[in-house]
Amino acid sequence: MAGGALLQFNGKADLTPLSILKPHRPSSSLRPAMVTMGHNQTYWSSINCDIHTLLEGAIPVREPLVVFEPMHHLVFNAPPITAPALCIAIFDILGDGRRDQAVAAAAALHLMHSAFYVHEHLPLTDRSKSKHGPRHAFGPNIELLTGDGILPFGYELLARSDNPDDEYSDRVLRVIVEMSRAMGSEGMVVEAQFGRPDGGEAYYDEERWTEKREGGFHACGAACGAILGNANEEEVEKLRKFGLYVGMIQGRKAKGARTGLEELKEMATNELNGFSDTKIEDLSTLVDI
Repeated sequence: MAGGALLQFNGKADLTPLSILKPHRPSSSLRPAMVTMGHNQTYWSSINCDIHTLLEGAIPVREPLVVFEPMHHLVFNAPPITAPALCIAIFDILGDGRRDQAVAAAAALHLMHSAFYVHEHLPLTDRSKSKHGPRHAFGPNIELLTGDGILPFGYELLARSDNPDDEYSDRVLRVIVEMSRAMGSEGMVVEAQFGRPDGGEAYYDEERWTEKREGGFHACGAACGAILGNANEEEVEKLRKFGLYVGMIQGRKAKGARTGLEELKEMATNELNGFSDTKIEDLSTLVDI
């Protein structure tokens, strides 16, 4: 997640620029070591360093600079979201698979978030009128084309983690399908973006967009972590809904809204029924990721 990493201090989020985090080599072990969930600063910092390390290696500033300089800048300057970390955290709780693939999925999620963020804030679109828009280091033509390139690179990064001869290969394919649906025409993008009344001009509901955007990304992240962690179909669906509610909570908090948070938390924890007591305890701590 670019721009900053989400750390936890006594239950409160603190954004630390990724540039000051020391890279942590992603683990390639099949079964991750048991971790203490909840508000463990070291754990969340480690997750974000894993994502950062993979992205730094995948998108160095190199020739041709006209391609890789704006790509590196836009990826690492997008505001952070917690969906990628949620993907890895859920994988770690389930703990049956290759963690490096979960890190690749989380990095791909951040790339897709970065691409959407770039497109949402192009200086020549209505969406760029947000008071909280970014400073533009490149022209709209460069940002548009670079954003278009970042999105498919997310799938490429995920595909690179696959080995067709690996017993876990089918999970990577399922995650690619999961992301394609979430980011495609029938997923969160069209649903959460602008609506066009018949015969009228586009309108934009920023609060609704933020909530549904965060919900969509977190639902996708949770489902991907579940798939890579060898959850069955029922568990994947439960965790997809769990992630949706967690993301909606994040979306409301981002806009300073406090109404309905407790109801969303209850809906999220209700989706955990059927998991073991230990997993319910660990997963429940992610509601306030």
